[in-house]
Amino acid sequence: MSDDLLLTQAAFDRLMAELTQLMTVERGLISRKIQEAREEGDLKENGGYHAAKEEQGKLESRINRLQNMLGNAQIGEADPSDGVVKQGLVVSCKLNGSPMEFYLGSNEVFDGTEFQAKIDEGDLDVYSPDSPIGKAVMGQKVGSSVSFSAPNGKEIAVEISGLKNFNF
Repeated sequence: MSDDLLLTQAAFDRLMAELTQLMTVERGLISRKIQEAREEGDLKENGGYHAAKEEQGKLESRINRLQNMLGNAQIGEADPSDGVVKQGLVVSCKLNGSPMEFYLGSNEVFDGTEFQAKIDEGDLDVYSPDSPIGKAVMGQKVGSSVSFSAPNGKEIAVEISGLKNFNF
């Protein structure tokens, strides 16, 4: 994953609020669940204890992910006016001749927003700058044609036709 993640102020604030909630409220709730399950006795056959420990692992994983993301975040919006592909923009292109648009960045930008539905429904694909297509188009100009190898080994041609901001 790229070291820097471009986030709008709104996305940064939303993710920071989630991190705060997880660290100040959710951790305590899970700790109490674990303690209550411990008090029930034998831990080897205590389903509640094992479920709470699994939940704790997922929570800590999410906290670590958010801390890393926010620690490497740059706040701002990408500027499409120079015609150069960069993270934070919606890229219009032809993929092997078929028109498509995708957001170049992280799904995390959309979590918990009304726009998550667009992504979930397939109205807008999201590709990481570290994905094969992301690496191929990053830094390219509108009008450029590039190609990349898909994970299945197939060579895919991309013709970049436009850039715009994704409006939250």
